[in-house]
Amino acid sequence: MSHTHHTHSACESCRACSCAHGENTPEEQAPWTKIIWAAVFFAAALAVPGGVAVKLPLYIVSYLLCGTEVLLKSVRNIRRGEVFDENFLMAIATFGAFAIGEYPEAAAVMLFYQTGEMLQEMAAGKSRRNIVKLMDLRPDFARVIRNGQEEKINPRDVQVGEITRVLPGERIALDGIITDGEGNLDTSALTGESRPVHAQPGKEVLAGFISLDGALQIRTQKTYATSAVAKILELTETAANKKSSAEKFITRFARIYTPAVVCVAVLVALVPPFIVPDASFKTWFYRALIFLVISCPCALVLSVPLGFFGGIGGAAKNGILIKGGSYLERLARIYTLAFDKTGTLTQGVFEVTHIAPQPGTAPDELLQLAARAEQASNHPIAKAILRRCAGEIPAADPQAFVRERAGEGVEIESGNGLLLAGNARLLEGHHIQIPQLGQGTCVYVAQDGVYKGRIELGDKPKEGAHKALKELKSLVKRTVVLSGDNPAAVQKTAQELGISQAYGGLLPADKVSCLEKLMEDAPKGSITAFAGDGINDAPVLARADLALAMGALGSDAAIEAADVVLMTDELKKIPAAIRIARKTLWVVKQNVVFALTVKAGVLVLGVLGLANMWTAVFADVGVSLLAVANSLRPLYFKE
Repeated sequence: MSHTHHTHSACESCRACSCAHGENTPEEQAPWTKIIWAAVFFAAALAVPGGVAVKLPLYIVSYLLCGTEVLLKSVRNIRRGEVFDENFLMAIATFGAFAIGEYPEAAAVMLFYQTGEMLQEMAAGKSRRNIVKLMDLRPDFARVIRNGQEEKINPRDVQVGEITRVLPGERIALDGIITDGEGNLDTSALTGESRPVHAQPGKEVLAGFISLDGALQIRTQKTYATSAVAKILELTETAANKKSSAEKFITRFARIYTPAVVCVAVLVALVPPFIVPDASFKTWFYRALIFLVISCPCALVLSVPLGFFGGIGGAAKNGILIKGGSYLERLARIYTLAFDKTGTLTQGVFEVTHIAPQPGTAPDELLQLAARAEQASNHPIAKAILRRCAGEIPAADPQAFVRERAGEGVEIESGNGLLLAGNARLLEGHHIQIPQLGQGTCVYVAQDGVYKGRIELGDKPKEGAHKALKELKSLVKRTVVLSGDNPAAVQKTAQELGISQAYGGLLPADKVSCLEKLMEDAPKGSITAFAGDGINDAPVLARADLALAMGALGSDAAIEAADVVLMTDELKKIPAAIRIARKTLWVVKQNVVFALTVKAGVLVLGVLGLANMWTAVFADVGVSLLAVANSLRPLYFKE
């Protein structure tokens, strides 16, 4: 059970569950052994005939078997200056029960309390094991072909460029490209995609994919430490460190709440005997002890972070990586969602639709000039032009100076002069007039200050984009497109998808300015999110309240820049992520309201003398168990 002050690790608070690392060891089973023996001594004390002299030693043995650990923790925390936690409250309450002669209750309270603690730790351990299992992507070994021989080695020992072999049913050990063999891959653990994906030579694959029916040879592109799966595991394991405001509030609340109830308990014990006629000090002291036991904030301290942890695990199961509870909370409060266009709303696979050369320039010559300029670029538009050239791509000049201007295009300076290929802004910056602007996405080409013509390209919305945007309209107040593409093409895509606000022709700095304006227009406290590819949109992703990377599982830049990584490029993952986040927050709120309501009710009963010590422990431990069980629900959310 988590303590009011979190000074120990998750593993230290998980004695009975082995923290998802395997079965319980003898040391981890020891608390249950102590509880069983404590129960035996307690039962013997109740059954044995005789007076206090006979029964008291048995009660004390039972108490010490269960309570020694609680007492030691209380002493250690006091030495560290952390006085007011549940260990301190239980120690004071049971010492007080012994002091007023309530020996059976003192021993029984500690026995029942420790049993509840163990049950809660088992529940919390189950949650952690389930989450780790969801992300259990680590390959056990890699089959590497060295000197013509196959070796099974640790994936961490495989170097970039080596050939690995994967047999049917085995997990791919490292990111790479298939060089031989084909078959179907199970990618669900990383992407959430339930359908097998066909793989053949030339296809990029990621560590964690499982070969279902084919023997594959893969040339590694990354070491294990830099692979996508290693980054995902690292982010998942550290997600709990990024607390939500609700988790931070509970921590602050517990630090104020616990000392406050101790002060109230002291007043309950001391004030009534002096002001209420015939009031017994023993009676009110007993009620104060009950008050202390009920007041333990265990249910809140444990269930709230566990609820967020479950939500993160449930999202991972659906192919959505959320880096921490704070980002999950922001997901639930999105007011404005801005999108990049190319590769986010659209397929990002451009095709040349029209070549419009100037008089005196042949269509093939214009295409060759554009291809020469775009050879050094990885932009989808550049790839489309190079595909259109097929095998006739001109050889690159090794002496050429290439400059790619973000949001504008490419400049190449060589012995053949200055070659420009990009949007209208690039040519205007060189004082080159464009006689007629094209419609949609265009690449304008100029050589040595002379305009040569334009190449028009087309891109289609992604499959399922219409449905995803329709769902998002019921979840967020405003959707916007911010793109560096041609304004006419951006408006066309926005109209097709039913997005009312769209801005095109934006440089990276312009996107940031537009996003800041959207943030100013949004209500105070609301969240403005941006969804992009995580590479070209790094500045605007960094500026947004919440950054979502689309379909960028294999991109280091995307994983680093984004707060939420959607493991496929499907737009439907965004509404799914928002719904999971909102369901998780609802579960957390249920726990908070339930715990505070029950505790407040039983506290009143305790002060009025209508609840005994056993009722108090039931109220504390029982509420905690129910809250923990409720916190497991987000882990199983399906989208």
